[in-house]
Amino acid sequence: MLSKLKTNAAVEVSSRVNNLSGARSLLARTYLCTFLLAACVVTSAQAEEGTSYANSQDFQLHGFISQGLIDVNGSDFVNDDGGLSAELTEIGLNASYQLTNKFRLAAQVVYLDGGNRYSQGARVDYALLDWSAYTNESWQANVYFGRFKNNHWLYSSSRDIPFARPSIILPQSVYFDGFRDIAVGSDGIAAKLSHSTDEYGNFDWQLSYGSSPISDEQTNNILSEYAQGTAEQDYDAQASIYWQPAFSSWRFGLSLLDAEFTYEQGSHDSFFDADFTFQFYTINAIYAGEKWEFSGEIYQQRFTIDGFYSPDFQLDNIGQGFYLQSRYKLTQQLTLLARYEDFYLNKEDKDGKKLQQITGGAIPYYFAFHKDITLGVNYDITSNFSMRMEYHWVKGAGRLTPVVVPNAIINNTEDWQMWAVQLMYWF
Repeated sequence: MLSKLKTNAAVEVSSRVNNLSGARSLLARTYLCTFLLAACVVTSAQAEEGTSYANSQDFQLHGFISQGLIDVNGSDFVNDDGGLSAELTEIGLNASYQLTNKFRLAAQVVYLDGGNRYSQGARVDYALLDWSAYTNESWQANVYFGRFKNNHWLYSSSRDIPFARPSIILPQSVYFDGFRDIAVGSDGIAAKLSHSTDEYGNFDWQLSYGSSPISDEQTNNILSEYAQGTAEQDYDAQASIYWQPAFSSWRFGLSLLDAEFTYEQGSHDSFFDADFTFQFYTINAIYAGEKWEFSGEIYQQRFTIDGFYSPDFQLDNIGQGFYLQSRYKLTQQLTLLARYEDFYLNKEDKDGKKLQQITGGAIPYYFAFHKDITLGVNYDITSNFSMRMEYHWVKGAGRLTPVVVPNAIINNTEDWQMWAVQLMYWF
């Protein structure tokens, strides 16, 4: 393992995007923007005539276009050269159709360009059949079939929509962008049971079971650019419960996740067959008042590796993390944000000295943790057009891709900063 890590650390990292792929990216982005702008025009024209099918009783069509600039100094969070980047693009279109009073179809397709954070290109976030299985005055039960949307964490339901989440970059201690596509949705089945009473408040129970496909680019982002094999997610099982007390602005939640992955060695591969296990447990709370919003999540994770570096290699790490966030609505249009987050890859090695020692210095100590102080501002220009800005002061490289074989050549400093500005339009 040590020799392999040292060899990888000595390899000169080539550019991830050549001129041709950049031209294709720009062309694809232009096509999608043109399509969505045309949809906006058609929808607006229909609304003026009073015949908008896009927002009829049974059919709903919505979309968003988000573009920004991001500059990272000291890490490869977005790109390898550390220059100012426009790789902050999110374009999406979602629709739902009420088939009957019991069944509904819903889907969302998005195009993303986030640099090294996740794979560039189009993908289907969810495409599901929603069955309203039971409803009365205090109970509601729904079952979802297909590629369902994971809603177990505090911002799971809004992380895929730029204007709905609280910041441009979500707290990486929980919403790690390297796992974005795996975490947003799964192919399988999910269920939600809601109960409301005047005495005890509102309860939501959710269960889901499925798996997500992993592309070659995702494999490189998560494992290493030198991985020549294929990675698959065997299953992803999640459960959560949320409680909002009666007549309260607070909401409390608990979520559990258990997932397994396998890696199959490729030809001329430096790595071996492997099994990976990821378990994730969170406790969260949010207060939503008229002016103030306070939120936070604390979690513990277990990450195991059996194989990969060598046939008999084994790893079993218990990591921990949290974030605390506040937002204040200064005016009707202006909202301020402040956040602190902390993450440790191994709770028994918070300073990373053991990590550096067992890898012979190939992986520096600061890859064992991630700390981030974030300040941001959001300004609503109109009811469906916003501008958002934020600045991050980061210590550590524990939330950079690739995960399993980190890039210690580019990420050669413990402290780094980034700022981002983004314009968002939705209809």
